[in-house]
Amino acid sequence: MPNTEHAGAPAPAAVERVLTQLSPREKVGQLNQRLYGWQAVERAPRGGFRLTDRARAEIDRWGGLGALYGLFRADAWSGRSWAGGIRPEERAEVAALVQDEVARAGRHRIGVLLSEEAPHGHQALGGTLLPTNLAVAAGWDPDSLTEAAAAVAAELAASGVHLALVSALDLLRDPRWGRAEECFGEDPLLAAELTRAVVTGMQGGPGGPRGVGGVGGVAVVLKHLAAQGEAVGGRNGQSAVIGRRDLHELHLPSVRAAVEAGALGFMAAYNDIDGVPCCANRELLTGFLRAECGFDGIVMADGLAVDRLVAMAGSPTAAAVAALEAGVDLSLWDESFAQLESAAAQDTRVAGLVDAACRRVLALKHRLGLLPEDNAGAEGQAPPAGRERLEPAFRTTDRLSRRLARQSLVLLHNPDRLLPLAPRSLTKVVLAGPNAREVTAMLGDYVPPLPERSAVPLEHALRQALPHAEIVCPPGLPSQADLSGADVVILALGGTSHRAYDDGFAANGAVSGPASVATAGEGVDLADVSLPGGQDDLVAAVRARSDCPVVAVVIAGRPHVLTTVTDHADAVLWAGYPGPHGAEAISDALLGGCAPVGLLPFTAPRHPGAVPVRYNDRHSAAGVYRDAPDPVLFPFGFGLRYTSVGFDRLTTEVSGRSVRVEVDVTNPAPTEAEVITPLFAHRTGGAVLPRRRELLAFRRVTVPPRTRVTVAWDLPAERCFAEGATAAQARTDLYVMDLGTTIRPYATPLADTIQVVGPATQAGPH
Repeated sequence: MPNTEHAGAPAPAAVERVLTQLSPREKVGQLNQRLYGWQAVERAPRGGFRLTDRARAEIDRWGGLGALYGLFRADAWSGRSWAGGIRPEERAEVAALVQDEVARAGRHRIGVLLSEEAPHGHQALGGTLLPTNLAVAAGWDPDSLTEAAAAVAAELAASGVHLALVSALDLLRDPRWGRAEECFGEDPLLAAELTRAVVTGMQGGPGGPRGVGGVGGVAVVLKHLAAQGEAVGGRNGQSAVIGRRDLHELHLPSVRAAVEAGALGFMAAYNDIDGVPCCANRELLTGFLRAECGFDGIVMADGLAVDRLVAMAGSPTAAAVAALEAGVDLSLWDESFAQLESAAAQDTRVAGLVDAACRRVLALKHRLGLLPEDNAGAEGQAPPAGRERLEPAFRTTDRLSRRLARQSLVLLHNPDRLLPLAPRSLTKVVLAGPNAREVTAMLGDYVPPLPERSAVPLEHALRQALPHAEIVCPPGLPSQADLSGADVVILALGGTSHRAYDDGFAANGAVSGPASVATAGEGVDLADVSLPGGQDDLVAAVRARSDCPVVAVVIAGRPHVLTTVTDHADAVLWAGYPGPHGAEAISDALLGGCAPVGLLPFTAPRHPGAVPVRYNDRHSAAGVYRDAPDPVLFPFGFGLRYTSVGFDRLTTEVSGRSVRVEVDVTNPAPTEAEVITPLFAHRTGGAVLPRRRELLAFRRVTVPPRTRVTVAWDLPAERCFAEGATAAQARTDLYVMDLGTTIRPYATPLADTIQVVGPATQAGPH
């Protein structure tokens, strides 16, 4: 259900009073977010900070500011680093300065929304990082993500931030896309439940944040709406050629889940859907999001996305009107939205749309305490915030980041049970591969430079864990001397999304031109998803030279082809981009300190020419390509374990309105076991060609030693049967691991036909 507490409700009286007092220019100013925040402040000659001339000119132009992006952003694109950037203990001072200056410059003392990138932790100096979304998805644990998101929000709120820009809505539909790491995998239900967790954690529940800087959280702006992961060829921001059914079944369940959780903002994507750019798609932003879902928050355009509409609309003014008509409320860096003042002066209809968008922006500011009546008598809008509030938030986020890193590990290959290694038996370990010594390979895209010694490479983690063993870590291919007497070779493979400070960047911050280091991330789409840099040759050469076992650890932000790796390695562990604690998590998993129990959130291809291939496609790709008859190496949901757990007694009970499914999970080991239990379905008998499999529900449970637990789900009956099926025709095959059973509708028909909506709107893991 939508957030009915606010959906469709009239704006508060305070908002209407302010709106009536604003001039047309001031209203348009509330809809603009044109500044790069790191260019808005500078260090003053006598200490502290001051506004730049550029910022003062923008504030004076509009008599205030709607929003300011990236005030604290630190990375290669912004150029901010520990040498001169805004440090954690300085954030509160800088936020208060900006709020004071904006309030003083305007007639109405309206505060400015401070928006920050937080896709997996705050992209600011000292911001605590989480594993990337793709790694988190491998843990299938919404509860842990809710806790971690709340901790990140506490950091942001303590810094005076209002809006967290968070990747969540994109589905991994093509591994060639460089931004695959930002996705919660390829399944709409898994992605929807993790999106719900992000919103609940960051905003503190459906009621939203409890005021600016409050520990209850910040407002979330979820990106990207919609179907950006469907872009042709995996090419960032390009056309999504997709029908209405797949759009609603695959890409919009996360949006519904977010609205149900009370999300206060969405970001419209760059791509077009069947030729209609998302920033100009009224059916999507107004028809679906607002009318159908009941959303009443703000819609922000992606960076410079409104300006891109000029190619369609013909002029900056027409582009701005097209976005406004579609439902965009707030721009990001665009020049076009600044033309709305003249457009409104010439057209009363446009003026009415400006009022509507401004009302939504002001309503959000009211909820965050940024209108003059919200802080009567206060000189600035940002409350006191400093190190004393940041430090506890940092510690909490760091602890949860460590937990998520361990959960993200997936054991892909271990036929002879080589893993876990016995630490005491190891006297010499050879560690090789491109990611053996690279801390940044663990982190993903959209990250700030880390403080010294806040993260370690895999080499360091293994040396710490094996103080008695010789660790040899040569560059390139290990020599025969390196390998002589080794007990095991560990190859740290994969890619990296690290942005170097000497890289070139497009105006929207994506890598532009050849990346000096990155093999993934925004702007790094690949035509070939084989392991980069000749790593397959490295694996084969090491296997040929080695008399000892070979273990491969794949650290990557996209599904790579791992066929050669599995052919030549005795064990394979997938680690995603597990974050700053990734090296310790990997080392612990290899040496038995923790057990990898994650499941793949994507389909791993066997051949680079067979992509994209997804588990929930309607047709099998097997036997189609003569040169790649078996295109899937590992299916969605695959993952091995060090110790076995049993699944048995899969039972169902179908009533007129619901289906209850139960399965027993048995842990025969003397230690407790974390177990992920997915429930899949194949629905037939309807009016639509069925997907080969669909995820109906999932649960992550802790099973005590030598114990059996029952996992149960109660699902709406209409969700469990095919769309358009009659009660006589409908049949659904259910699967939990290697168990299967078949259900049919209850003897009393639900209706003449069974109506089914998007997969994540009816069922969840809880």
